[in-house]
Amino acid sequence: MLKEILAISGRPGLYKLVTYGKNVIIVENITDKKRSTAHSRDKVISLGDISMYTESGDKPLSEILEAIKTKYDSKPLNVADYKEASALQEFFKGIVPDYDVDRVYNTDIKKLINWYNLLVNSGMTDFLPKEEEATEKKEEEKKEDK
Repeated sequence: MLKEILAISGRPGLYKLVTYGKNVIIVENITDKKRSTAHSRDKVISLGDISMYTESGDKPLSEILEAIKTKYDSKPLNVADYKEASALQEFFKGIVPDYDVDRVYNTDIKKLINWYNLLVNSGMTDFLPKEEEATEKKEEEKKEDK
């Protein structure tokens, strides 16, 4: 599911991929459902491709969002509780105990909280890839290795 959700640099919020056009993609804002285009010059990244640094390697964003969902019962987080740097770090340590303190910035944690709230408020709570998507991804990786 997170493969279809996009973050576009310079634009607030998250977008759902609708379709591809010539040199553009058509996206829909997940909160107000307004459609717009993202051009080839825009930096667009799928949430499914994002991971965060830990001491033991990278952890996919889907696993982190799932951990937040489990810990907070699929309820939105109160952003006001995480204004201070120490509160952000304490929150993230409770979710990912072995996160890399030097490479995960407070702004990254703030963005994670905002994205989680946007997804939950728009009714998207299935963060882990489905079994079918996981096997397709493994097959694609095997083809790329050859």
